[in-house]
Amino acid sequence: MNFKFPLSTSTWGPEEHEAIHQVIKSGIFTMGEKVREFEKQFAKYIGTSYCVMVNSGSSANLLMTAALFYTKNSKIKLKQGDEVIVPAVSWSTTYYPLYQYGLKIKFVDIDLNTLNYDLNELKNAVNKKTRMIVAVNLLGNPNDFDQINHIIDGKEIVLIEDNCESLGATFKGKHAGSFGVMGSFSSFFSHHICTMEGGMVVTDNEELYHIMLSLRAHGWTRDLPKNNLVCKKKKNIFEESFRFVLPGFNLRPLELEGAIGIKQLDRLPDIISERRKNGRLLQNTMKDHSDIIIQQEIGNSSWFGFSLVIKKESKIKRKILLEKLNQAGFECRPIVTGNFAKNEVVKYFNSEVHGTLINAEHIDQMGLFIGNNPYPMLEAIKELKNIL
Repeated sequence: MNFKFPLSTSTWGPEEHEAIHQVIKSGIFTMGEKVREFEKQFAKYIGTSYCVMVNSGSSANLLMTAALFYTKNSKIKLKQGDEVIVPAVSWSTTYYPLYQYGLKIKFVDIDLNTLNYDLNELKNAVNKKTRMIVAVNLLGNPNDFDQINHIIDGKEIVLIEDNCESLGATFKGKHAGSFGVMGSFSSFFSHHICTMEGGMVVTDNEELYHIMLSLRAHGWTRDLPKNNLVCKKKKNIFEESFRFVLPGFNLRPLELEGAIGIKQLDRLPDIISERRKNGRLLQNTMKDHSDIIIQQEIGNSSWFGFSLVIKKESKIKRKILLEKLNQAGFECRPIVTGNFAKNEVVKYFNSEVHGTLINAEHIDQMGLFIGNNPYPMLEAIKELKNIL
C-alpha cells in the first residue's frame, strides 16, 4: 500500500549512487578503506575517539555487550548472571544480546511523556546487584543523562546507550550515544541516515575499541593495530593471518555501506535540521491537546517519528484513530514494540519486572507513531490536526 505520509523515505541522491558505482569499479566489496574513512568521520561527528562499523544496529548492540565480557577493566567487566536494567519499551535486539550472554534482565517502566525511563522507577530499581543500565533514547529523544549519572554516581554500574533511533540528538550540547562507555547506532533504511543495512558503535575506551575490532571479524587479530590492548604485540603477517584470540562473530559491513555512509554524513546536518523543524511544528500544533499526548522533548531531539498517545481519560479509541489516519494516508506503527515484557520470547530470559509497567502497557494499548521525514511536513501536520 502506498501512503501519502509514509514512515520514512529515501535520503539518497546522485552522490550515493555514484559512490556505489565507484566501489563496484574497485572490485573491493567487503570492508576496506571506505568503511575506515566512514568510521573516522562518524566518530568525529559524534565527538568520540573511536567508531566500529558493523552490519546492523542489532549487531552493534551485540558487539557492545560482548566487549564487556572480555575487558580487563574490573569496573566495567560483566559476567553471566549480572543484573542489567532496561526500559520496558525498546526494540527486540536491545534485549537479545543480554539474554544471549546470560545476563539478568530487569524491566523498568517508562515515562508516559518522554517515552524514556521513568527516572523515579529507575532510581528505585537500582540495587547492589545492578551492574549495568542500558539507556535507550527512544524515537530521537535523548535521556536526561544528568539524572541517570546522579543515580549511578559512586556505584560500579556500567552505562551503555542504544541510540539506534536517535542519531543527531543532543543533551546539553553533547551527542546522544556518547554518554555511556559505548553507544550504538543504526543506518538502516528507516533511520536518520541510510547505508542499506548498517550499524555503528562509538566509544572513547581504547581497550573496548580493540576488543570490538577483534570480535567483529571472527575474534582474530588481523584487524588490530600492531601494538594493541588485546594481544599486546602482533607477530608477522603470515602468523597473524589466522590467529584467533576471542570468541567472535562475523559482523563486518560491506564497503558499499561505508561509501554510502560518507555521503550520508554530508547530508546529516540538513536531515536533522528539517526533522527538527517538523518537530517544532508538531509541538506548536498539538500543544496541550485534550486527548493526545505527544512526546516531551529532553534536550534536543532528532525526531525519529511522532508518537501519539491517547490520554487515559479520553474517550478516543485507538482502532478508530488508526482507521482515520490510514484513510488520510498516514502510515502508522506501534510505538516501537510497546511493552516488550509481554512478548512470548521473554519466557526464555532470566528476567524480572521492577514494580509495574503501567505506562509501558498504556502506550502498548493506546499509542502509535507516524513518520517524520527530512522535508517540510506542513500538509501532514495540518491533516493530523484536522483528524484530531
